[in-house]
Amino acid sequence: MRMLKILVAEDEEPISRLIRINLTRAGYQVTCAFDGETAADMMESEHFDLALLDIMLPGINGYELMEYAQDLKLPVIFLTALGSTEHKVKGLRMGADDYLAKPFEIVELLARVEAVLRRYNKTETTIEIFDVVIDTASRIVTQNGQQVPLTIKEFDLLLLFVRNRNIALYRDTIYESVWEGEYAEQSRTVDLHVQRLKKKLHWEEHIVAVYKVGYRLEG
Repeated sequence: MRMLKILVAEDEEPISRLIRINLTRAGYQVTCAFDGETAADMMESEHFDLALLDIMLPGINGYELMEYAQDLKLPVIFLTALGSTEHKVKGLRMGADDYLAKPFEIVELLARVEAVLRRYNKTETTIEIFDVVIDTASRIVTQNGQQVPLTIKEFDLLLLFVRNRNIALYRDTIYESVWEGEYAEQSRTVDLHVQRLKKKLHWEEHIVAVYKVGYRLEG
């Protein structure tokens, strides 16, 4: 299956680089543009599955790029420092699929990217990592050709780690993403599920504890 392609139009190079690195680690093919005219040219010459657009771009701004995207039926997430309700409403009314105000957490960005792609039925159905194959449609995990029985939460936990590879995830972030509830400080739920997942996959070397933070999938 082809890699999903994402256009990142962001003129601040450190932010663009951070987004590109993390989206690439999550399995996406990423192309960056640092001004609006370049982004518009790329939209017309290449096929993208999603565009992340900063509003305050030199040349053609993000709102104007939104018009290009609509003609191409290209989903858009606005990334901007203009975080007021007025700007958010304007972006959404123009047809943007989501709006994320800076500064934002990479985990939240990845979750929103995944949600928009899923809305357009553009998510990947098979993920291969290390010795494991994950079928996201059937929710079946195989390791070296053998099916690994995972509970619903273990499967969701595995996907969270895989889609945030090499990113340290806080326990509260893990809990809120997988259990969709508020994290209780004394809860051992996350730790117990992580230990069970590591044991089932023999991933003691890959899923590591991060002191005073939570866990990270390495490799």
